[in-house]
Parts: sequence; C-alpha cells; structure tokens
Amino acid sequence: MIEARDLVMDYTAGMARVQADHSVTGVMPRGAGTGGPHPYAAGGTGYAMPAVHTLALNHVNFDLAPGETVAVMGPSGSGKSTLLHALAGIIRPTSGTVTFQGANLTAMSDADRTKLRRGAFGFVFQSGQLLPELPAVENIALPMMLDGSDYRSATDAAMLWLERLGLRQLASQRPGEMSGGQMQRIAIARALAVQPAVVFADEPTGALDQATGREVMSILMEAARDNGAAVVIVTHDPNVAGFCGRTMTMQDGRLSQTAEAGLAPAGGVRHPQADWGRPESAEPPSVSLHPAVPAGGAQ
Repeated sequence: MIEARDLVMDYTAGMARVQADHSVTGVMPRGAGTGGPHPYAAGGTGYAMPAVHTLALNHVNFDLAPGETVAVMGPSGSGKSTLLHALAGIIRPTSGTVTFQGANLTAMSDADRTKLRRGAFGFVFQSGQLLPELPAVENIALPMMLDGSDYRSATDAAMLWLERLGLRQLASQRPGEMSGGQMQRIAIARALAVQPAVVFADEPTGALDQATGREVMSILMEAARDNGAAVVIVTHDPNVAGFCGRTMTMQDGRLSQTAEAGLAPAGGVRHPQADWGRPESAEPPSVSLHPAVPAGGAQ
C-alpha cells in the first residue's frame, strides 16, 4: 500500500503541466469604480500560445473580493481555464504581474509559487483528480502534508472534514470505489482542508448529472462560505453560475461582466446561496493581475 506520507507528488502537478507549452502576456486591472478594493484582480490579462499564435487571454480585467463568489462562463477554447490558471499562479505572465495579498507571484520561483498554491488556494476539478492509490482520508490529508503537517495531524483534520460533510463512511474507500458525486465531495473537502483564501473550481459538475451537480455545488458554496473562502468557478452551466454572486463571460480571450450580484445569468436560475459571499468590507485586494504599462503610459 502506498501511504500518503511517502508520496512526493504535488496533487496539483497535473494541472501545472500547462506551463510547458504556453506563455502569458499583458495583464491589466479592472480599475476603480467597481465596488471597492478586491483581493483578487485580473486586468488586461493576455495568455499567448506561441505554437499556434493564439492569444488565449486578451486584456482581461478581473477582480475578486474577500469571500466573493464569481462564475466564469464561455465556450470551449474561450480562455476560461487559462484565466483560472493565471489567477492561481500556475502559469506565469511574460509581461505584467499577478499579486496575492501584496506578493508578486510572477517574481516568485516555481517552488515558491507551488508552496503558495498549497497553502493559500484550493482546487476542485471536473474529474476530481483524486489519487487512485489513496483512500479518501489520505487524499484529503495530502495537501496539508505537502504544506508541512505531519501525517497524524493531517489525517485527523481530514477525518474532521469527512465528518463535517457527512462522508465519514468513505474514509477508507479509494476513488475507484466511489461514485462521481462522492469523489467530488471528497475533492471539495481536500480543497478546503488547507483553509484556503480562494477556491478555484474548473467545471466541478461537468461529469455529474444535474441533481448530483446541484448537491455538489450546495456543499461547495456552503463549505466555502463557512470557511471564509472566495470562489472562482469555470463552468458551461448557467445554473452552476447561478450559485455565484457575479457571473462573467469569456469569448475569444476577452472577459465581460454579464450578471451583477443579485441577477441570474442568462439561461440560468439564481440560487439563494449566490448572496452568501457578497463582500461587505473594503479590504485591500488579496490577488491582483496587472499588465505591464508601456513606456509613455497605458494604452
């Protein structure tokens, strides 16, 4: 049996492979007048794919306030996941900066950015990306151990999360023994166990039926709210977006706001949980994405 304490693979390593073939350019802030300071802001963001000469992100402006929930919608290939990767420090701009609580992610080494992701960010993926060799309790404990916790402390904390989400009976089960909905619930527990400032969810219900997807979204949003975490969700589903306080749309690498807080996204139903994360404080930005300013001023 492979034990989590002996596993050296970062559970986010698969996501980080996108760095190999891509580069990011041109990030700008959304600017003032958007409702106050924001912990996470991306503006004028550009993500260039040199192999195909495509700009995946094109002057994207994005802000995320403490505790805010934001959905990013758009067709496949529009740049949604690329935006999420840039915000999470998985890919690095070739110009411009990404900052988290004043720290410049673009100036960090890969090792430092990985360390930051492990402690400050949580991730939920479409397929869960649980390690098949590990039971649920060790899958949840793994990020905590990678962030420095010992095995006993991490697994004890993981058990508390299993109990909190009503999943204690899955503690010893491996992913191959779980349903899709159960795996996503375990992935949510794993994402939140590190007490992240931001949870990034990439199509978290894409592999689930509609009823299970609603249950998973309810669990994610309630747990994030109770944990004080902001949430960024990439989705094709307007009903998933309806769980968020704000919805934005990506199209050809450009980002536009399509539904302010209090409004349902087109084609979707606004869920009561959408109001839970609406920021009420004027805290300074925790994450910001800014483009390089060309000589002579901004263009």
